[in-house]
Amino acid sequence: MATRTQGRAATPETPENAASPAGTALSTRLRGLWRQLTDGPLFHSYYALAGSVILLTGIGVMMVLSASAVESISDSRSAYSLFGKQVMFAVLGLLAMFGLSLVPTQVFRRAAWPLWGLSVLLSALVFTPLGREVNGNRNWLVVGGQSVQPSELAKLALSLWLAAMFAKQGREVETDWKKALWPSLGGFLLPTAMVLAGGDAGTAIVFCLIYAAALWFVHAPLKIFAAGGVLAVGGGLVLIAIAPHRLDRITGWLFGDCGATDACWQAQQGLNALATGGWWGVGLGQSRLKYNYVPEAHNDYIFSIIGEELGLVGTAMILVLFIVVVVAMARILTRTRSTFVRITTACITTWIVGQAFVNLGMVTGLLPVIGIPLPFISYGGSALLMTMAAVGVVMSFARVPRTVRVRSTGPGTAANQILDAQEAREQGLDDGSRGARTPWRERLTSRSGRGRR
Repeated sequence: MATRTQGRAATPETPENAASPAGTALSTRLRGLWRQLTDGPLFHSYYALAGSVILLTGIGVMMVLSASAVESISDSRSAYSLFGKQVMFAVLGLLAMFGLSLVPTQVFRRAAWPLWGLSVLLSALVFTPLGREVNGNRNWLVVGGQSVQPSELAKLALSLWLAAMFAKQGREVETDWKKALWPSLGGFLLPTAMVLAGGDAGTAIVFCLIYAAALWFVHAPLKIFAAGGVLAVGGGLVLIAIAPHRLDRITGWLFGDCGATDACWQAQQGLNALATGGWWGVGLGQSRLKYNYVPEAHNDYIFSIIGEELGLVGTAMILVLFIVVVVAMARILTRTRSTFVRITTACITTWIVGQAFVNLGMVTGLLPVIGIPLPFISYGGSALLMTMAAVGVVMSFARVPRTVRVRSTGPGTAANQILDAQEAREQGLDDGSRGARTPWRERLTSRSGRGRR
């Protein structure tokens, strides 16, 4: 007992020791949180994706109503016309997201080719009488009085198709640049050429980001990226030179000498809206610059209206939710052994993050006006539906059981391999005994996501 008393009495005499238990507890909690983030169950990513996407969509629907009501009334339409359409597609998107989250991974891989072919066919129909031109871009189909954008389906189709192709080719693409580019380059160029023919350079940029992400995460030779960067710069200069409105946007962004009728009017008014909001904003629905001052206030420039009405706090909330989406997808991407899952997740993550980065850079003046909507937030039924569907695909990967199986690669091999079920199928090392497989209902409802062992 004397020893314990002396130990307690010595503690107040040393200030460092007094702070040590609290510091140790904090350090232990931080390490525990980091372990949960890096090695915790993957179903945490499932719920993080679901929650953040629902919040982003809810904020987007609310802001579409606020930003579009005034312009709708000035066009002799109902103040709720665009809002009603966005709500309808948001509900459909939720059904698609949670429905696709229950689909087994191999179904997506088998559907890659049909989905890619369907997206190409629909993109071709844009140039028929069914197509419609909006603001100089011919990228819409009118079906039953409702306009849809096939290029949004093409984003998801391209992501799945590239993942299926690279998973089939295996590790050969890491050393042979020809195999890395064929047939992937053809599958990328066809839909990209179609959207460029329709005048939509913004969607073409997103396609380029998706393809670059697929090549990067499949460890394609770096010479491809060097050559691709040169071609992208050259192609971008050509697209700017042949389109006067793009040239005006670039010069207005570089020099900023704009009047009320010049190309950078939209960019200036967007910055004015952000500056007006300050820390807390002027109040929900109280924006002044949405009164036909900011063009496309409910679409490409909706983030400026959020900044004006909800202030820095509101815009920071949007950024935090996007960060949650990125972290949740990154956990799935970095912990899978399946090439198909890794490439699909990388492409979808790059698609969402790339669009958000370009849109936010455009609104804040860091990038020229390109015409790319903000995912989950901007008005657009096709974009909202397909983006939420893409998130549902990634959510399904978080439900795949992470249990591993030890299989011998064949007689005479020196060692066994530890594989998950999806990677075993990709490498042709499945046992082939269908009776030994986990029932599909159990696979769909499994939440036992663990990291690599």
